[in-house]
Amino acid sequence: MSVKIRQGQIQDIEQTLQLVKELATYEKAPLEVEVTVSEMSNWAFGPDKQFDFFIAEENNTIIGIAIYYYKYSTWKGKCLFLEDIIVTEQQRGRGIGKLLFNEVIQVAKQAKVRRMEWQVLEWNKPSIEFYKTYKSNFDNEWVNCKLTNYDLEKL
Repeated sequence: MSVKIRQGQIQDIEQTLQLVKELATYEKAPLEVEVTVSEMSNWAFGPDKQFDFFIAEENNTIIGIAIYYYKYSTWKGKCLFLEDIIVTEQQRGRGIGKLLFNEVIQVAKQAKVRRMEWQVLEWNKPSIEFYKTYKSNFDNEWVNCKLTNYDLEKL
């Protein structure tokens, strides 16, 4: 496998957004992607930096990404949240997700975070089985909650 994992760069944002859209389609929510290339560029590289990401690349083509950011826990302190690992559909099953996940683990260890977290959809059996190989803790106690931008505007 000649896959190279590297830190994402601003010129990768357009292809990164395409992978995000591919994931949204896979997760049966293609119309939910609202973020633009300009917004992602600002949030990854601008003064309002929100996230970092890794690129999996082969033959100068992006075939996977891992997006992560730091968050704070009132009980634990600094934590790392893995927002998404996305491997393009035709490249799945080659171990690329594992390469990306391992790279994020190294960041978490170097940053000495107290916890690394992520979410996985309950129907996504391949991902669940993948995370089980890492002896991950699956939490059935907490319920995810959210307000959309539309909900917030109504309040």
